[in-house]
Formats: sequence, C-alpha cells, structure tokens
Amino acid sequence: MNRIICGNAVTELKKFDDNSVDLILTSPPYIGQREYKTNSVEEIGHEENTTMYNIVLGEVFSHCFRICKPTGSIVFNIGDSYNDKSLQLVPYRFAINILDHYHHTDLKLVNEITWVKTNPTPRQYKRRLISSKEPFFHFAKTDKYYYNSDAYLEGEKNRPRKNITSKKGEKYKELIEKSDLTDLEITKASVGLLMALTELEEGKITDFRMKIRGVHKKAFGGQAGGRNNQIEKQGFTIIRMYGNKLKRDIIETSVANTRGIDHPAVFPLKVIAELVKLLSKEGDIILDPFCGSGQVCLTAKTTNRQYIGIDLNEDYCELAKKRISKVESIR
Repeated sequence: MNRIICGNAVTELKKFDDNSVDLILTSPPYIGQREYKTNSVEEIGHEENTTMYNIVLGEVFSHCFRICKPTGSIVFNIGDSYNDKSLQLVPYRFAINILDHYHHTDLKLVNEITWVKTNPTPRQYKRRLISSKEPFFHFAKTDKYYYNSDAYLEGEKNRPRKNITSKKGEKYKELIEKSDLTDLEITKASVGLLMALTELEEGKITDFRMKIRGVHKKAFGGQAGGRNNQIEKQGFTIIRMYGNKLKRDIIETSVANTRGIDHPAVFPLKVIAELVKLLSKEGDIILDPFCGSGQVCLTAKTTNRQYIGIDLNEDYCELAKKRISKVESIR
C-alpha cells in the first residue's frame, strides 16, 4: 500500500488480487490530445481511431473490474476529441462499450458526473464554442457499492436562488389568481407564498411546493391527509423542503493550477476530493492506474485513505512521490 509504481497499467494491474481495491479513480490519456513524453509504444492515446482507443481502454477496465471489491466503484474521466472538425463523443462511446460488454454482470453506470470548468482555456473558435466540461463516469461493480452522499459537497452552501425564486413566485402567483379561492383565501395564500419565497432566497429552505384547492389534485400517501385537510380549510398548503444542499451531478471548479507541476494534464483536486469522499471511507484503498502528477494519490493521503498509483512515465512517478512526501513531512 501507499506506493507509486512505474510501469504499464495493464501489466501492473495483472499483479493485483481479485476484489482487492475499494475505489479506482483515473483519467487515462485522451486520444490525440497530448504528448506525455514517454517515447513508448505502450503509451495510450496515440491509437489510429476511437475504436482502437476503446479497445485499449476496455482492457484496462477489465482489470479494474476484476480487482474492484463488490462494495467498490470505478470512475473514469475520458476527454473528447475532434476529427475532421467533428466531435467524436469519445467518452460516451467508451461508456456504451463498457455497458455492452458487461451487460451479463451486475455492473451499473450510476452517474455521469460533469466537471464544469469555471476557467476553460481561453481559445476562440470561429465556428464552434469553447469546450468547458468533462464527464466522470461512475461505475459500480454491484448494488452494494459504498456511497456517502452526505459527505459530497458538504461544505457548499445553497446558492442564492433569485432567478428560480422569481420564476416560482410568478408561477404560483398566477395560479392563485386563476383559482376559485375567496378574496380572503387569496390574500392568505399570497402572504404564505411571499414568506416561502423569502425563506428560499435566504437559504433557510432548499425548495418548496405549493398546493392550491381546485388547481392541484389531492395528494396520496403518509402525510396526504393533513395536507388535504389544510387545503380544504384555508385553500392552500405549502410543503417546505429542508436539509443539505441538493446533491447534483455537477461539480464546478477551475482547471488545476499547474504552476510548479511539470505535467500537461493535471487532474482537478476538488473533483477528486468530492468523489473520494462520496465513494470511499477512511482506510480504504484507492488506485489510479494513470496517476501522472499524483493528484488522486495525494488526495487519498490527505483524506486518510491508502493509495496506489501507476504511471508509465518515470519522471511523473518521481514527481508524484515528491509531492506526496512533502505532504507526509508536513503531517
């Protein structure tokens, strides 16, 4: 445990025992995007086409699937590319190929988590827009995968929802005015709506629903009786929603600062950290078969997980080791 291995990903993954790793989180070299200076025919990303690229990645994934624990997860970040000015949808071809190949197993594609780059490369194309997002595909080996949604984005507060608040206000105001409520009931409903909108905007609630007599159908279920009674007596009811920030499949953060890191494609630490917290617990083993500058291993170390990194480039292996050793010396 807690080591960086310099070697070919497939060759090294073959040495791992079955069901031995809790979380595999990685970003293989993108096809035709960067030169990683290995000068090796084993380097992924120089395949002739996306079909060959997916075959190579499929072999890597097969070993990840084998060594992943039944309670574990596999997360792949794949970048897209253009060929003859046409987007190739490389990440989605990969995901579909994996699902097709493992259809006879319990493998699930749980989420496509989208990394939205708040500071994408400032290029300006005349006939297409700047790419500012990348997918992270979360595969689970079985339905028993570890999942801690409370830890995911736990430090983020609910964002101001002025635009949403305005739309909800207009929508419900219109429904109130079109209803057959009495003048007094309309007044009370309007006041209740204003209070709920204020709470939403201030972040005191995460959302709400308003039910109006004669507009919405009666509810059914455990709490339906009380709500229906309230609607009949006063003409409306407001259902407030409390709790943590809504757990969306989007992580917004800037592209990693590469200052002092001699690597052309540095994995974003915030995205890694959120996925590590979501899909693993302290003491778990986290593996990155294409560890590069060591971002995944570094995150594992700082969050009290165990790590294993693999990379074909000796310089990157040394870089990852040095970065991790600095953290260890501080701790």
